[in-house]
Amino acid sequence: MLFFVFQLFLFLYWNTATASSTLPDELFSPLIPQKIANTSNSLPSPIQYPQYTNTWNVSNPGTWLDFIPDTWTSGFFPASLYALNTRKTLCGATDANALGIADWLELGRSTSTGLIPLETNNTNLQHDVGFVSFPFAEELLIDSQNETAIQAINLFAADLAARFNPVVGCTRSWDTSDPTDFTVIIDNMMNLEVLWASYALTGNQTLINIANAHANTTMINHFREDGSTWHVVEYNSTTGDVIRKRTSQGYSDSSTWSRGQAWALYGFANMYNHTKNPDFLSTAQRAANYFLDNIPSDGNVPWDFNAPLDPPPRPADSSAATVAANGLLLLAQVDPTNAANWTNAAIQILQNVTSLAWNPSWQSLLSNGTVNWPANNFLTGIVYGDYYYITAANKLVQMGLAECNGSTASNPASNPTSTPSPASNRASLAQLISQDVNLYIIITLLSVYLY
Repeated sequence: MLFFVFQLFLFLYWNTATASSTLPDELFSPLIPQKIANTSNSLPSPIQYPQYTNTWNVSNPGTWLDFIPDTWTSGFFPASLYALNTRKTLCGATDANALGIADWLELGRSTSTGLIPLETNNTNLQHDVGFVSFPFAEELLIDSQNETAIQAINLFAADLAARFNPVVGCTRSWDTSDPTDFTVIIDNMMNLEVLWASYALTGNQTLINIANAHANTTMINHFREDGSTWHVVEYNSTTGDVIRKRTSQGYSDSSTWSRGQAWALYGFANMYNHTKNPDFLSTAQRAANYFLDNIPSDGNVPWDFNAPLDPPPRPADSSAATVAANGLLLLAQVDPTNAANWTNAAIQILQNVTSLAWNPSWQSLLSNGTVNWPANNFLTGIVYGDYYYITAANKLVQMGLAECNGSTASNPASNPTSTPSPASNRASLAQLISQDVNLYIIITLLSVYLY
């Protein structure tokens, strides 16, 4: 009897593991290029860019709201067009995937032109020149000699570097009326990439010194002992002392805003990718473990991990989910020992956010985004949530973890069996079994022997 019970246990775990690695079909849906093409064709002139949709409680929800180029999110829609060009390169164009309905590269280039004046004249971007540089970084992957993209990267990097204060050890995020109030937000970890991109073009070591200093200071002052993060840290610009730690978009000064946590895990994984500094890797791991350990039982990433459930609702943030999924996939690439943990977690997040937020009737790909709960801006589509949904699928293909038809790749070489993190029990027997059929055979033979 013990033998048969053990066999049933293995069967249930085996099927759970197989199910957990299944990708949602929507990641490669033809609706993605169709919606993106429709949005591109509808951009106003002079150009403005979608940032978020109107919300669920209006007569026509899910319609994009456009904003002037001098807005921190303006680079994400052109970058989405480049991401579809990448997907077309990876997957080819077929009637089934609808990737042949547009020249994505041409659309990416043409829509990016509205960002060029911001290189020398912007007032709202502040530290977010890094995000706005994304489409130009994508262009350089295609044409490394493109002078327009080279100039954009270098000027945006110079803009961010000019916001660095060596006494504080960070680049300033938001401008303040009091110049001694030096505000740094966790999001700024993502903007450091433009410094690396410019360094690759110029060899300017100062840019790397700034990136490392900012990451080191953020690692010390933005993180709590449990791996969670503060959204905002205010410094005294003349002494470098920390004045206050608080939130701007989260529930409270002591809570953890989920999108900020996602920026942290992604940003530090990226810094480790560039530097191989083990402190950056351990910081990314801590951020990831906190994020994953605090997803509630329904699997949906809340807008703030500590926001109360009562009174309801505690809305989700689909954009925090897709940012985190991308960060986890990068972490899997740079942390091979734990790659299966991070990959499985990313896929599970993508499954859950698709079930919750995939909305064919909206202009955005996903609904259930929380732009800013304190500002009553939630249950929307968000342009960066969509962008990271597209790039997550692309990364899965590039890593050999997915086929372009949405199925999970068999025996992916880039998904080695991992060593479980002591801080997490996510590396269940199901995940281990799913990595190697031979393990199942060995355990079965062992059970027969024991019987």
